[in-house]
Parts: sequence; structure tokens; C-alpha cells
Amino acid sequence: MTTVKHNLRIALIPATVAAVALGAGCATAGSHGNGDFPESITQAMIDADFHHNDRILTYGQSPEGQRYSTLDKINRDNVHALTPAWAYSFGGEQQRGQESQTLVYDGVIYVTGSYSRMWAVDARTGERLWQYAHRLPDGIMPCCDVVNRGMALYDDLVIFGTLDAQLVALDRHTGRVRWRDRIADYRAGYSYTAAPMIANDLLITGNSGGEFGAVGEVQARDPKTGDIVWTRPVVEGHMGTLPDGSETMTGELNATWEGEAWKTGGGAPWLGGTYDPELNLIYIGTGNPAPWNAHARPGDNLYTSATVALDADTGEIVWYYQTTPNDHWDYDGVNELVLFDYEHNGETVKAGAKADRNGFFYVMNRENGELLLAEPFVENITWASHIDMETGRPVEIEGGRPGNPADMEGDRGEAVTAQPAFLGGKNWSHMSYSQRTGLFYIPSNEWEMEIWNEPVDYRRGAAYLGAGFTIKPIYDDKVGVLRALDPATGEIVWEVPNRSPLWSSVLTTAGGLVFYGTPEGHLKAMCDETGEELWSFQTGSGIVGQPATWEMDGEQYISVVSGWGGAVPLWGGEVAPLVRHISQGGMLWTFKISDLAAEAGL
Repeated sequence: MTTVKHNLRIALIPATVAAVALGAGCATAGSHGNGDFPESITQAMIDADFHHNDRILTYGQSPEGQRYSTLDKINRDNVHALTPAWAYSFGGEQQRGQESQTLVYDGVIYVTGSYSRMWAVDARTGERLWQYAHRLPDGIMPCCDVVNRGMALYDDLVIFGTLDAQLVALDRHTGRVRWRDRIADYRAGYSYTAAPMIANDLLITGNSGGEFGAVGEVQARDPKTGDIVWTRPVVEGHMGTLPDGSETMTGELNATWEGEAWKTGGGAPWLGGTYDPELNLIYIGTGNPAPWNAHARPGDNLYTSATVALDADTGEIVWYYQTTPNDHWDYDGVNELVLFDYEHNGETVKAGAKADRNGFFYVMNRENGELLLAEPFVENITWASHIDMETGRPVEIEGGRPGNPADMEGDRGEAVTAQPAFLGGKNWSHMSYSQRTGLFYIPSNEWEMEIWNEPVDYRRGAAYLGAGFTIKPIYDDKVGVLRALDPATGEIVWEVPNRSPLWSSVLTTAGGLVFYGTPEGHLKAMCDETGEELWSFQTGSGIVGQPATWEMDGEQYISVVSGWGGAVPLWGGEVAPLVRHISQGGMLWTFKISDLAAEAGL
């Protein structure tokens, strides 16, 4: 098998590619047809999203991010009769990397697509109501494809971010631009691919760009105007702003960073977060420190590769938990903290769970960050033997870090083989928590990498890696594995292997079902108790999107976006040939129980 060496210079989407056939930053509107606009969306409606099955107002189907629905009209007895209600094509030549989740309100589906585009679609017919295509400049630098993962709804607005690190707020009835603002300068390597979040009547965003030394920051805005309310950098030494206009430093200067490494320290919170309205805390994962070559930045490098809990009023850090101190493998820490109630030592604890890219599954008290459980959720971890429950720190295996190039002749340090690979035991694709079974369902991957360090100097807007690598499969018959995990013990209850990597989020329902997609193009429904496959549908392109469900006119619907792309074909090394045959695409599929089956009482 040919070894493919990947580095940032060839894995990034070039500006010349990203600029091809870009939309013109305008909306074309249709008419919804009912004439009367529905009520404005409030924070109270968003906080209660889980309790209203006739709409989806939040990313993750609730602020807690459980991706669980109490709907059971589609269930294990009738899921075999699930059939397409309609399908909508995104059209054009921009058919790649569709990672979005739909939002639904008042009979309208809102969905984003690659190259910073958005559509409003009639939920009953699949007819387009309006579309918006952001005008992207030359020179954008998204590290991991031209994806967009979703949007936020608030008042009469729908708000999303763009690859040139802007936020755009559209009138959700017409698609017309109401305001636009810049998160950061794309020319310095910043971009944005996550779904914004509404919390505490604020619009919460992070940023992407850690591979360029772009410094991670969480920003809070007035969602109606785009005006900044507070900011919180997530690298020690940088200054954040408070609602009164004053400034406070994040952490303590040089406490865990030596010299001036903190100035270009990475840590991008590129995936977004979850929110507890009762505690008024925002939970956001932070990305890898920069550069990857950790010999250039001794220390724990707070607050990178961590979960931070932020006071939603001020943005100040209330607590943090760092999963990979002095991250040397690009394991990041952006994975979502899913909020749930947890039985621990005979008491019910307000908890959060996280399946980290580093291969460990964590449960922590979401009020104070206390670690409650830490167990592997993948088969192969070579960088650490376990997590010390007293200190919360990983116990690293000797020789697990790549060598310092300064200790070697030539331009690279000693290479090591590390498991999991830097794309992670789980990457951005979200796990789901089922209130019915009490299990987490994790789209995991088993792969390894050879990684080595190289000398690197920071240059604004240029790749800032200082490492080379190649990813390889571990097994002949699987890379992806859907796993059901018991958070009480960390034990795997069942698992379903997949030949290629899993890159789709997971949805569970009270109907006893687990929905997820595969790169081979199948949307699947599994039994939540056994992992038995009960239904599958071929969508025509790889699924890296996020299944969602809602109720309309007395029927339950399932939606998912299909369209292959994302990081795997760009960064996948010797894994990439497993998916090279997959066609790109861009299609929003919506399913329901067939009318004949419904009439028969199934």
C-alpha cells in the first residue's frame, strides 16, 4: 500500500478552489403562502425546545445537545415502512461536504450547505421558499473542507456563519440580509463552520483556524443587531471584554505557556457548544494548541484541548477540564459536552458527557467540572494508559510523543505511531443520549497515524503545523464503529462496524431507534437495545450530515442532508482510498411512514 504523506499545505482547501462558482451574496425569495407570520422565537421557546415536537429550534434538538426525541410514531415495529416524502437538491456545482442539521418552524425547514449557502424549504412539499448564497472572497483558508454545520433561529431571524469568518442574519420569512458582521480576519487564517447558539438571549459563536495559529475566542452578540456584548479568548494571556466594556485577562500570563507562544496559541472553539439555562452556563470545547509541534510550546497550554464552562452573563470562565494537556497529537477538545442527569454514588448529578478525540469518554459534574468517570470508548489508545481519577490528568505512555526535531540531524524529529489518529476516536460528528435506554450512541473510528515533528515559524495567514503525518487503517474490515456506551460503567453494550469512517451525527428516539448515516450513502435505523439494523435507505451520496426529527400534521418526519466531503477525503492518508469512489452530492432528504402503511395502522 502506498504511503501518502499529508501536511497542511496540501490538505487545506486552496483559495482558488474555494472561490470557484461562489454565490453572489444575495437571496431569492418565494412565498410561504399562509400570509400570517408566526410568533417570534424567544429564548424561552429555545430553552423548551425538547418539549415541543412540532418544531426544531436548536442545534442538537435541545440546548442540552442530547439529540434525542420523545416522538415514537416511527418505531421499531413500523420503521421498515419509512419512505421518502420528498427530496430537495441543493443544485449547482457546489456538491461537496454537506454537514448541516435542519431546523424546523411553522412548516418551514431551514438548512445550510457547503460554500456558505442557506435555504428555506416548505416542510410539506420540499419546494424552495428562498435561498441565500454568501459572496466568498479569494484567499479563504478552511482547513477541513468548505462545510457548514447549521444555523440559529431567534426572533424573526435565521443566523449562520461563513467560511470567511462572518456572521449573516437573514429575515427568516424572505431571506433578506438584516445584518452582517465579521468574527475575525480570514486573511489571518480564521474561518467559521459551526452552528451558532442562542443562550441567555445572546448569539454565541466560536471560530476556526487553529492550524494557522489563529487564537480561539468565544463571542457573544445581541442577536437582533450583531453588536458585541462580551468576548472570551480561550488561550491564556489574551484579553476578553465584559458587558460594561472593561477587559479581563484569560487565565494568567505565562502560567502554562512559555515566552510568547501564547500569542499564536490556537485553541479554536470551532464546533460550538451546549447550554444549561438553569445554571446559565455555556459549555464549549476548545481546539488544538498551535503549532502541533509541542516542543515549541512547553507547558499545559491552557485552555486548549479542553472543555470550558462560561458564565453566560459575562463570558468569564467558571471552570474548565483539560482532556489533553500539552496536546501533541492534534486531539483537540472541541467534542460536544452532552448534558444529562447522572446517577452517581446514590445521587442524581447534573452532569455532562464527552467522547473526546483522544479516545476517552468522560463524565463530569457540569456545575463544577468534577470528573466522575473516564474510560476508553475505542479499542486502541497508545498515547495514554488511563486517566488518573484523582488529578483528572492522562497517564501518558512513555515514548508516545513524537520527538523533538532539535534533537535530530535533518528537518524532522523521531516519528511515533499513535492511536487513535489525529482525526480522533470521534471527530466533530455528534453522539446522542437516549433518555429511553440511558445509553450514549457514539460514531467512533479506529485508525492510527505515524506522526513526526518539523521545525516551524509563525507567519500570519500561513499553515502553522510543525508536523507531518499519515493516517492508516488498523483493521481490514472496519474503520467506523457505532457504539452504544453505558455512562454508569463506561462499558460498550453493543457495536456495529462500518468499512469506512463514520462522519455523521447520531439521533435517537423514544420509538427505540438510532439513526445515523454512512459514507457509503446509507441512512440507517438501528434497534437502540441491540444494534440490530431495522431499516436502510441509499441516498446516492455519502452522509456526513445530521439526522433530525419532528412532527407535522400528526405525522413524524426524519430529515438528513446527504453529500460526501469533509476532512476524511482531504486528510485521510491511507484511509482515503476506502472512500475515493463515493460521489459528491447535495440533497436534503425527508422521510415519513408511507401512506399505505399508515392507513394499515402500522
